Amino acid sequence: MRPAAGEVLHFSEDPALEVFRPHVAKTAQQATPYVWAVGHDRAPDYWFPRQCPRAMAWVGPSTTPDDRDRIIGAGCGTRVHAVEYGWLDAMRSVELYAYRLPADAFTEYDAAVVATSEVRPLGPPERVGDLFDLHAEAGIQLRVLPRLRDFWAEVITSTLEFSGIRLRNARP
Repeated sequence: MRPAAGEVLHFSEDPALEVFRPHVAKTAQQATPYVWAVGHDRAPDYWFPRQCPRAMAWVGPSTTPDDRDRIIGAGCGTRVHAVEYGWLDAMRSVELYAYRLPADAFTEYDAAVVATSEVRPLGPPERVGDLFDLHAEAGIQLRVLPRLRDFWAEVITSTLEFSGIRLRNARP
């Protein structure tokens, strides 16, 4: 589940969205209202239930072999996503949808893309399907942990590239 050329994706558990209007999220660190979406490389960051805390790490140009082997695992690919056991049922049962949006309406903003005006999907939403299968097909290791915090502490002090989403929802 990735965007095609000329597209970006917005993931949602709501299959009935007809238009995306810019807004300021409750947790936003900026005051500008945006419509948020992602491109090809960051789409896997959203193959989760919306509120699910997740820690992700991947090999980048300055990643050391030691950090890769220590955190991702020797021979285990180049990317790992981690969730907590408490989210397994939601991972199995969530109905997640991808909306394909026109890429030309968006500009880059950090790891995402944003639009400052209303955006209409290019077609009806697509059901994302089995999140475990999606990770497996993409060659992304999906790790399930009792707590994300210890893993996250190791990731952010390593040479791996990383992203954490909804970590405020992780176990203390």
